[in-house]
Amino acid sequence: MMRKAINEAIGEHMRGNAETVLLGQDIGPYGGTFGVYGSLFEEFGPERVRDGPLCESSTVGFAIGLAMMGIRSIVELEFVDFAPLALDQIVNQAAKMHYFCGGQITLPMIVRTPIVSRIGMGPQHSQSLEAWFMHIPGLRVVIPSNAYDAKGLMNTALREPNPVIFLENAKLYSTQTEVPEEHYEIPFGKARTLREGSDATVVAISGTVPEALLAAQELWQDGVSVEVIDPRTLSPFDTEGIAASLRKTNRMLITHDAYQTCGVAAEISQRMMETAFDYLDAPIMRVTGLDVPVPSGPLHTAVVPDRARITAALRALLH
Repeated sequence: MMRKAINEAIGEHMRGNAETVLLGQDIGPYGGTFGVYGSLFEEFGPERVRDGPLCESSTVGFAIGLAMMGIRSIVELEFVDFAPLALDQIVNQAAKMHYFCGGQITLPMIVRTPIVSRIGMGPQHSQSLEAWFMHIPGLRVVIPSNAYDAKGLMNTALREPNPVIFLENAKLYSTQTEVPEEHYEIPFGKARTLREGSDATVVAISGTVPEALLAAQELWQDGVSVEVIDPRTLSPFDTEGIAASLRKTNRMLITHDAYQTCGVAAEISQRMMETAFDYLDAPIMRVTGLDVPVPSGPLHTAVVPDRARITAALRALLH
């Protein structure tokens, strides 16, 4: 499971790096809001798994101070919706400190936070805010869609000298994928082709990946070959890897849970226009979350992309 894969990567790192600490709310005996930290409190104790106050800005600020002294920390924000409470620390401090000091210091810290867009917890707990972080120079933005990638990308993040925003879709925590027990790393800025195809490319992010794969399988029954690519990281972003797929298929659809306006899909689309415009046989399409506050309960399913919406858009793209 993805939550277990992240737990394994962090636990392995902490066993070999005695100074690394975990910071956040309800991460001690409770194990984190979605149980990602499991038994880490029992293994490493309260000095290294530190429950903090209900003050995200203070917790991230503490992590920045530790990082400036060379001590790596991993901050858990319970929901990405709470990130605005720490944006000054993340955007104006963590992302810029390396530049302020002329490269003389690094900031080895990770901010982990879940996207809860597919569980129905209401408009203040269901947003996908990855575009905010992609917009900020100095941040690495990681957004895995499966357990294998989550562990490999976390291992890379734990060696990264720059601040990393590690976004995890809560709907994917219980999904299962084969994950090696041995240590491995996945480089940032390298997209993964999850399904080969020749008629159209779907760039799927986070929670939309399973839906895109289902749509591709449905269209395969009709003789349509759809390639599905997961960027895995948004900063750095694998522009050339995505463009190579577009040059092969000549059509592209981009899907994510976040709002459409100024979402990541708009940036990807523009990059494709700049690098592979001559290969397009049709305009690039977007299937995204609707530009409305995400409703509570089952109504949320009408807001985020699903297989039906992606399939219908692909059929329109191909005709």
